[in-house]
Amino acid sequence: MKGLFRRVSETQRSPITITVDGQPVTALEGDTVLTAVLLAGGQLRHNEFDGKPRAGFCLMGACQDCRVWTENGDELRACSTPATHGLRIVTAEVPWTSQ
Repeated sequence: MKGLFRRVSETQRSPITITVDGQPVTALEGDTVLTAVLLAGGQLRHNEFDGKPRAGFCLMGACQDCRVWTENGDELRACSTPATHGLRIVTAEVPWTSQ
């Protein structure tokens, strides 16, 4: 899938790998999780209410549109969370969110 974002500068930063829904995603040091995901694909997640694709809304941490979780259940805002090598996230609702 072609990414929604396209990198036009800062291409010399070191690459890192994060895992999104079990799939490796390449990012560059200094990217946010949202940047990494949208460079790799066309959406961040599906809205839990209507199932429509979401790609973030405010892009500055003020809304909940870019909410994702670590595999351990910690909630993150993808737009303001730095992508760090080895980070593993899930983008869909998971069983521990309703407990």
